[in-house]
Amino acid sequence: QVQLVESGGGLVQPGGSLRLSCAASGSIFSISVMDWYRQAPGIQRELVARIITGGSTQYADSVKGRFTISRDNAKNTMYLQMNSLKPEDTAVYYCRADVLRGGTAYVSYWGQGTQVTVSS
Repeated sequence: QVQLVESGGGLVQPGGSLRLSCAASGSIFSISVMDWYRQAPGIQRELVARIITGGSTQYADSVKGRFTISRDNAKNTMYLQMNSLKPEDTAVYYCRADVLRGGTAYVSYWGQGTQVTVSS
């Protein structure tokens, strides 16, 4: 079994920063794509940032220049550094990963989510 556990969420004032972590554990041979998604109340879940094994990254336009995604492959851990936070960044943030457990196909796993609230 594979588990993804997010941490680092919380309440922060506008303009502040938070660093989210997503640790993958279990029977893992390798991880290819890792994503951060977020979902605010009444809004469809959206892709915030993506990082692939080689380190290439993609960002939603709404977070470019403010958020930075990174990963530590040795620790099977992904991070999201969020700076200059805005109230509209308020959401539950989820991590997702494509995991190879020893077979020939990657399987998608999700974390349980961590709440980020940006408010004064």
